[in-house]
Amino acid sequence: MAALILPSDWIKNWDKSGKNEFFQFFQDLAGKPSSNEFVKDLQTALYELCWHVIQGSLKVDVAAGLLADVLELRDDMPSILADVFCILDIETGCLEEKHKRDHFTQLVGTCLICVPDGMLKERLDPETLESLGLIKQAQQFNQKIVKIKTKLFYKQQKFNLLREENEGYAKLITELGQDLSGNLTSHLVLENIKSLIGCFNLDPNRVLDIILEVYECRSEHDEFFIPLIKSYMCEHQTLCHMLGFKFKFHQEPNGETPSSLYHIAAALLQHNLIALEDLYVHLLPLDSSIVEEHKREILEAKQIARKLTMVLVPSEKTEDKEKEKEEEKNEKPPDNQKLGLLEALLRIGDWQHAQSIMDQMPAFYATSHKAIAIALCQLLHLIVEPLYRRAAVPKGAKGSLMMPLWSKQALRPAESFDDLSRGVFTMLCYLGPHLSHDPILFAKIVRLGKSFMKEFQSESRQDTKDRMDSLLSCFLSIADQVLLPSLSLMECNACMSEELWGFFKLFPYQHRYRLYGQWKNETYGNHPLLVKIKAQTVDRAKYIMKRLTKENVKPSGRQIGKLSHSNPTILFDYILSQIQWYDNLITPVVDSLKYLTSLNYDVLAYCIIEALANPEKEKMKHDDTTISSWLQSLASLCGAVFRKYPIELAGLLQYVTNQLKAGKSFDLLILKEVVQKMAGIEITDEMTVEQLEAMTGGEQLKAEGGYFGQIRNTKKSSQRLKDALLDHELALPLCLLMAQQRNGVVFSEGGEKHLKLVGKLYDQCHDTLVQFGGFLASNLSTEDYIKRVPSVDVLCNQLHTPHDAAFFLSRPMYAHQILSKYDELKKAEKGNRQQQKVHKYIAACEQIMAPVHEAVVSLHLPKVWDDLRPQFYATFWSLTMYDLAVPHNAYDREVNKLKMQIKAIDENTEMPLNKKKKEKERCTALQDKLQEEEKKQLEHVQRVLHRLKLEKDNWLLAKSTKNETITKFLQLCIFPRCVFSAIDAVYCARFVELVHQQKTPNFCTLLCYDRVFSDIIYTVASCTENESRRYGRFLCCMLETVTRWHSDRAVYEKECGNYPGFLTIFRASGFDGGNKADQLDYENFRHVAHKWHYKLTKASVHCLETGEYTHIRNILIVLTKILPWYPKVLNLGQALECRVHKICQEEKEKRPDLYALAMGYSGQLKGRKVHMVPENEFHHKEQPVRSATPGTLQNGPGNTGKPAVTAAASTGKAEEGAVEDSDKSKDKSQAVQKTASKNSTAANKVNNSNGSSTPNSTKGSKEKEDKEKTTKEKKEKKDKNPGSTPEAKAGGKDKQKEEKPTDSKEKTPKADKDKRKDDKKEEKSKIDGKTAEKEWSKERDVSNDSKTKEGSKVEKSAGAGSMKSLVPRSEGVESEREQKRRKLDTHSSPSHSSAVKDNLNDFKDSASKHHPNHSTVLPKSKEKDDEKKESDKSRDRSNEREKKEDRKDRKRDYSNSDREMSLEAKRRKDENGMSSSKHSKSTSPSGSPHSNDKDSSKRSKDKSDLAKPEKTSGGKKESRHDKEKSEKKRDSTGAKEEKKHHKSEKHR
Repeated sequence: MAALILPSDWIKNWDKSGKNEFFQFFQDLAGKPSSNEFVKDLQTALYELCWHVIQGSLKVDVAAGLLADVLELRDDMPSILADVFCILDIETGCLEEKHKRDHFTQLVGTCLICVPDGMLKERLDPETLESLGLIKQAQQFNQKIVKIKTKLFYKQQKFNLLREENEGYAKLITELGQDLSGNLTSHLVLENIKSLIGCFNLDPNRVLDIILEVYECRSEHDEFFIPLIKSYMCEHQTLCHMLGFKFKFHQEPNGETPSSLYHIAAALLQHNLIALEDLYVHLLPLDSSIVEEHKREILEAKQIARKLTMVLVPSEKTEDKEKEKEEEKNEKPPDNQKLGLLEALLRIGDWQHAQSIMDQMPAFYATSHKAIAIALCQLLHLIVEPLYRRAAVPKGAKGSLMMPLWSKQALRPAESFDDLSRGVFTMLCYLGPHLSHDPILFAKIVRLGKSFMKEFQSESRQDTKDRMDSLLSCFLSIADQVLLPSLSLMECNACMSEELWGFFKLFPYQHRYRLYGQWKNETYGNHPLLVKIKAQTVDRAKYIMKRLTKENVKPSGRQIGKLSHSNPTILFDYILSQIQWYDNLITPVVDSLKYLTSLNYDVLAYCIIEALANPEKEKMKHDDTTISSWLQSLASLCGAVFRKYPIELAGLLQYVTNQLKAGKSFDLLILKEVVQKMAGIEITDEMTVEQLEAMTGGEQLKAEGGYFGQIRNTKKSSQRLKDALLDHELALPLCLLMAQQRNGVVFSEGGEKHLKLVGKLYDQCHDTLVQFGGFLASNLSTEDYIKRVPSVDVLCNQLHTPHDAAFFLSRPMYAHQILSKYDELKKAEKGNRQQQKVHKYIAACEQIMAPVHEAVVSLHLPKVWDDLRPQFYATFWSLTMYDLAVPHNAYDREVNKLKMQIKAIDENTEMPLNKKKKEKERCTALQDKLQEEEKKQLEHVQRVLHRLKLEKDNWLLAKSTKNETITKFLQLCIFPRCVFSAIDAVYCARFVELVHQQKTPNFCTLLCYDRVFSDIIYTVASCTENESRRYGRFLCCMLETVTRWHSDRAVYEKECGNYPGFLTIFRASGFDGGNKADQLDYENFRHVAHKWHYKLTKASVHCLETGEYTHIRNILIVLTKILPWYPKVLNLGQALECRVHKICQEEKEKRPDLYALAMGYSGQLKGRKVHMVPENEFHHKEQPVRSATPGTLQNGPGNTGKPAVTAAASTGKAEEGAVEDSDKSKDKSQAVQKTASKNSTAANKVNNSNGSSTPNSTKGSKEKEDKEKTTKEKKEKKDKNPGSTPEAKAGGKDKQKEEKPTDSKEKTPKADKDKRKDDKKEEKSKIDGKTAEKEWSKERDVSNDSKTKEGSKVEKSAGAGSMKSLVPRSEGVESEREQKRRKLDTHSSPSHSSAVKDNLNDFKDSASKHHPNHSTVLPKSKEKDDEKKESDKSRDRSNEREKKEDRKDRKRDYSNSDREMSLEAKRRKDENGMSSSKHSKSTSPSGSPHSNDKDSSKRSKDKSDLAKPEKTSGGKKESRHDKEKSEKKRDSTGAKEEKKHHKSEKHR
């Protein structure tokens, strides 16, 4: 027993207090409710009290009196006491102490008055009863019990069956079949049934069977029969067996179990009158056969799917269909009693038992039967009805009310969302895809979900939100497992699709896309029905796609729409796979998607992203040089679909962002297409000049004239794109990632990729950045833009954005801020005068840009700011072409187009009047907008130019040298920006021109242009394809300016004459030394322009000869871009044409893309031939006075008599020292080979010290026989005529004439050259083209020898003048390492025909000697004329002057060299460092001659071929040793020359 609850003190002090306390305790216990716990306490207390009596601690009569009082406290107390006596009876019967047993007997005997005898007889042993006197004999009592039990349980009573006692059963049936609508109750009927059984001795089991039969017939009267059966029942098993026999009866082969039997079984199960386990065994089919059937269904479904995907002959298809029809007719589903019972349970709302049956079967097997699914749907309707009415009914909808289930055992209806988790979600999960049978319930569940999501999103309290999270996950599970699969089984229900979208759109796209992924990749494999549906959808999709064309878009679109309502994932997956193969499907597919629902569009977005992210697909083609076509097709589809239809962009944008974050830039193609199509912002480097001009105007002009496609109706789509970027905070991250990824493409991503592909990816990344930045700038409001884009120093230093990209992103912000501030200042102080407005604008600029000036200081080393001011740097990077010039032509062009449109509209008689009116209004409004925009831009440009005019004096400090300043300007400003975009390329060229026009102090325009043109090889080689287009455009604009100045003296004098940019002293102010700077005159500028053209030719030929894909492609692109302005000189054009022709031949089979480029350029070049001029016309001076001293110029165009050759020589020499040094070393070595005399060695040393080594190595062989006398004569003539006057030039011609008879070998090419000049005009009639080329080559070979010598000589006399600052830069500066590098960079010339090849070699090897002298080159034809007329005079004069001036010349050479070298020592580091730092270096790529290891004869030939280009290198001094050799040679070959000369004269 339990622990004692009566204290022993009560027994000890019984009389005093114990009795009362004991009684009080019992009263307390009796007053409590009669639960098991309190009954136990009572039993324990009574037991302890009686036990005290048995032990003798308490007297029997005292205890009996107390028990009598206690028994009155409760009605059930006698029974409780009887139980206690029963226990004590057993316990005392086992004890040996007889007195205890006596005490117990006495106690029971005294309590006989209180406890009924019957109770005691039930519970006490017969022996105890006998001792108490309640029975006579125990033995007889036991025998009587046995007899009664036998009679009750073992003796069979004979009852009457129906055929034996039909009257009784008839009365029974009548009793059960009476009208039950009155006051008749089951209790009354039961009493009557009992009477009938007793009266007619009816079999009780047969009676029960009849009750069940009647119940089956009147199954609607559950409330009557269930209580009747419950009260009639004896054992559950009997009823269960009876029902089992009934089910068994209907299990015959063709038997059908009636629904009423299922109903009564379900009702009895619901009321727990029978157990499911007992009944389940009586039902068929067996569970094992159900599992087998399910497996068979899955196999059949897969076979059907396989058949649909197989290619079958039409006859086979028809046979299969016939077989299927026959099978369908023959097959009748067998009677499944388990499913019948399940349906009945569901109909009465007994979910618990129904769930138990479903669990016995495979998943979704039960609900795959329509009746079960509908029954479960009906049950769900009833449960969700109250909640649906309260929370989810749409406004205006009425709906029909549903009656709740009457049964108390049925599930309670849901009143709140929390109630749904009690059973609704579970039921839906069992239902699965078969919710499709009840679209109304589908809509209700979706609306409940929608209502819940709204509550969830509006809920602010965190604790409530946490509680709702579990419900949210339940709804997501339902969407995944029930709603989407059900939609797949619904036939073309667009309404349900839209309802579902109303729910889904409240989820973030991450949740939605996960649901779509599950739907597409997993759901269709879980259900046999869905397997079939998938196969049918694919089959139907194939049928539609095979027939889809542009012509039948509408009907095909409707079919696609119908198919997509139910199974969008499968359909789109197939459509996308087709588009990846056939990109011509994109347009019809996009047009045919207009019948889709919102949900379908969202699924399409997911399918596109999944297709893009497919890990099994390579994003590169097999050649690893181009992006795969499937990716390009998908990108194109993205752009078209997202523009045309309202699809959410967030997922796609996030995908691109994630790819960029992972260092993959392939998918930027998608962003590029989306921005282009949605915002109408095109990125192409193939713009026409007109488009580029339009792009420098305002937004309206850009839209009208700046793009290839007409930009219309992009307002909505661009707004959608902007909203998606801002809502998900992707605008700035995308910009920054793209800016960083440009270098990532090269250094991280491009490691193993082909160079061609790396270039394409870089271009794609860069172009998309430019396009995307342009979109943000034009679509974001000022506040949005400023709020998102940090300052430029943060962008560069903290976010690691390259400087060009950082300024590109910041530029619109500065423009916005300046205009805002300007408007603010205008409003603050009203004044309409233009001057006041300008001042306010400048004040606004200063306020906004001052922080920027401070910010940019941190971007570069402090040394940079010694030459450039931060203000200049910021100004350059913050302005655009819009700020510098107004494209009046573009505005006029677009306005005229609109006028023409208006005129055409007026003339169109077919157009309706109202449409005419609308179109005219649109055109007029557009015209007004354009004119207003032009006016606005004009005012803006005037303000900007005024601001620049005020700023310019503080732009350039030039604390080191002007050369260093230009270098930094090019390095930090021009070169990074000129390849950023096509408009930036134009901007850079125009900015350089603007800085020049503003007369900016310390800015040397000449040096800037020279550095740009002199050596483009490195720049070209390091560009990508698109960058080379932009670089070509930049060069084109620069050349345009140069050509304008070159074409007209008046223009040159006006725009350059007195400008500081055309000074010929390139030192910083600290080195001026009080010398007055010379201004470059027009003719010398023409020579400089020729030098630049030559340099471009040389660099181009070098690139074409390398054989490197990138070099050849880029230079061809650049050459195509600069074709309007280059080549202008005929011989340079021919050299290029020859080399390009060779490329065409070499690359035709190997690299078709290069072949196509070369052929394209070649064709255009031939078309430009008519615009080319001979060299003597390109840099031509007026005919000099003939009475001047003859003989100063020997070789035609090589007049070098200018002091310091002004800026032409300056620019050339300033950049070409290294090449000349390398040539000097060659001259030395060859001079040693030819003559070992001390004289020649000394002459070379003098030459090197003076820094004027222009003679070629070939001169050693040719000039060996020349006489010193002639050399001295030439020197005298030159020294007396420094070349700065027309007389000097005339003298040059005299000298040439004088040498004609002396050097017969040189004369022939001169005559040939004259002939060639005439032949250029009538080439085909006079001479074969090839012969002409050869002759041209020869005459250039020889004429170059004489020109270089004469040029050097004149340079000697002029060197002490304004060349002070220039010669040190070009002479003796380059180290041996630099010379070697330049030699390595030099390449052999093109080899088309021998003559052209040799001639081009001339260009290359003599680069350094050629240019400086070009600044003073005279036309060749005039030189020849002068040479003929004055050759005799020049010889006499030259002899006299040579002797007189020889000694003076030497003195001057040495003193000049010493002085120059002392200056050079100070500047050596700066200049030498510069020489390798920039692309604009003119000597690096191909300046040095061919390597000396070639045999001397070949060298001699090459160098003689070089003579023509070298004739212009007279800006350098020439060694006397080489001149002497030249004179000797001329004497020895004079006769032959004379002969050829006469012949050519005759020919002319």
